[in-house]
Amino acid sequence: MTVSVVFAVSCDTSNGGSQEAAAASAPASVPVPSHMLGTDSPTPARTSASAGASSAPSAAVPKVKVRDAFAGLQATLKEACTPSNCAYFLGRVHDELHRLDRAMKTDPKGAGHFPEPIALIKALDTELRGDRSFENLKKHQTTLLHTRDRINTWMQGHPDDYR
Repeated sequence: MTVSVVFAVSCDTSNGGSQEAAAASAPASVPVPSHMLGTDSPTPARTSASAGASSAPSAAVPKVKVRDAFAGLQATLKEACTPSNCAYFLGRVHDELHRLDRAMKTDPKGAGHFPEPIALIKALDTELRGDRSFENLKKHQTTLLHTRDRINTWMQGHPDDYR
């Protein structure tokens, strides 16, 4: 399922600020992934090739600072897997862990500065076997959340890495 959302805002007074002119200059549509809609429809499963790609920086993936990635992971701490958002929540935890993994591996301090979190994410990936489907994340929910919590604890012991 693909949903398109169009937002148009115009502050330009040269066209009178008309909504028609603003809509004409806006992109035709912006796809919204189904996991962003709060449904239990999982996002497409990642293949093992794309799972391995998270270890190498890519020109298509913007570089993120460790503190920003860690803040994203911490934002999941007060959320839970409820019937209405479980697929979104587990997918988000998975994505935030991998965002943090990429940030740690590209940090100027070097990947060796973050041995435990990187090892924990690698162990999680081994257990998931490249399958990011909701069914597999749900099956490994305890491991997924335990990994998040252990990394949170490790990072709390290294405040210079995220402040």
